[in-house]
Amino acid sequence: MAKLDELRVQIKTDPFIDGKRCKAIASATHTSLNPADQEPIATFALAGAKDMQRAVQAARQAFDSGPWPRMATKERVKILNRFAELIQANATQLGTIEACNVGKLLKECIDHDVARASANIRFFASAVQQQGDETFFNDANFLGKKIKTISVTKRYPIGVAGLIAPWNSPLMLSTWKLGPCLATGNCCVLKPSPWALLSVLQLGELANEAGIPPGVLNIVPGDAEGGKALVTDPLVDRISFTGSVPVGKAIAQANAATRVAPISLELGGKSPTVVFADADLDFAAKGVARGIFRSQGQSCVAGSRLLLQDSVYDAFMQRLLKETESMKIGSQFDPESNIGPLITKQHLEKVEGFIATAIDAGAKLTTGGKRPDDPKLSQGNFLEPTIFEKVTTEMNIWQEEVFGPVLVVMPFGTTEEAIALANDSRFGLSSSVWTTNLERALAVANAIEAGMVWINSHFVRDLRAPFGGVKESGIGSEGGRYSLEFFTQPKMICLPYPVESC
Repeated sequence: MAKLDELRVQIKTDPFIDGKRCKAIASATHTSLNPADQEPIATFALAGAKDMQRAVQAARQAFDSGPWPRMATKERVKILNRFAELIQANATQLGTIEACNVGKLLKECIDHDVARASANIRFFASAVQQQGDETFFNDANFLGKKIKTISVTKRYPIGVAGLIAPWNSPLMLSTWKLGPCLATGNCCVLKPSPWALLSVLQLGELANEAGIPPGVLNIVPGDAEGGKALVTDPLVDRISFTGSVPVGKAIAQANAATRVAPISLELGGKSPTVVFADADLDFAAKGVARGIFRSQGQSCVAGSRLLLQDSVYDAFMQRLLKETESMKIGSQFDPESNIGPLITKQHLEKVEGFIATAIDAGAKLTTGGKRPDDPKLSQGNFLEPTIFEKVTTEMNIWQEEVFGPVLVVMPFGTTEEAIALANDSRFGLSSSVWTTNLERALAVANAIEAGMVWINSHFVRDLRAPFGGVKESGIGSEGGRYSLEFFTQPKMICLPYPVESC
């Protein structure tokens, strides 16, 4: 495993604009700290409005006069596949940087997140080759003559995209946007979160090595001012954002106030997990624990609300507590760790605030809820996996996205009651149903108000399937043709010809 000390000198922190590193005009800086011990990793400038405008202009020029959108699809695909290969070839370096920056387990960063980042690019490079034109034949009258028409619908790149990625899985989720954006011939400005951008910033040199032309991919570590400049710039044709509801709403308002550009918003959730009495309880307990505590609960699809049928409530809770309390809390670089640190001290304190509010409201703290006693972990942002029982639907801990290792449990009696509780949320991103009754599983899946429902599993991804939610979980879906359609613009071309010529 590469040592972080050895990587520090290799980490690129300057904005990547027009194919090269450049100094930020803005003077504000941010220092990334290792969440496990608060040791500094790197200090970088937070780009402001002028820096963002410079990146947008580079992307605009690359799209308007550069080779990328005019290149044959097979040539773009070749370059993107090389880009994917380089990401995978640098998996240890990228994964180590991300683990130290974000706090996710090293094995998860290397084996899953970096691997998925490479797969995202490769998948959309393949998918764009499957995207065909639609052709319609029709009979019509024009100026008193019977004619036939051929209407061809072609899809063209939209231009410049503003891509705003979150901090919880920065490399994986950045490439989830980059893949379809670049594969369809667009240019972009990628703004990762200041909390977690070190791995993403390293993509610049890999893009150059792969042969992506200057200006096509720009990566700018911007502050709030820089983000607003990106969202409101008239040269930007699309905005794709993944993050919190308040920021998503602000982006939608700023976009509507300044221009009308299509936006995609993925805003998180408060996902229900419904366990029926006939489920495989041992298997379900492992699945529920993984669904909420993986990545320290810092996931938009975390199964943070457990609905448990009352006839097996006690039996299931025994299994779940055994799973939960056996998890080892430790450094993200410890191969024995199951739970790493939360990303920042600020976020840890926010999660602790949710826990304190729940206790004050009368919820029963069944396990966890505090920082671990181990003095070796005292400097890190560690929190024990936490479970609350005896909650009510009015409680803040039931309604709000905590984005941490916190699970709330509520019993139910009937299927109808389970559905009502599952839908008692302003979010609607994902959910899971655990039962051996296929008819019930499908009925509940159809009734739950969510963009995604897993049955006897959790977060099993097919990159062709839509990823997105309903209600305040966002607007639009990503994945497969849904992403390709967002980053392209349809154009109908109609060719008429006389009947007599047939």
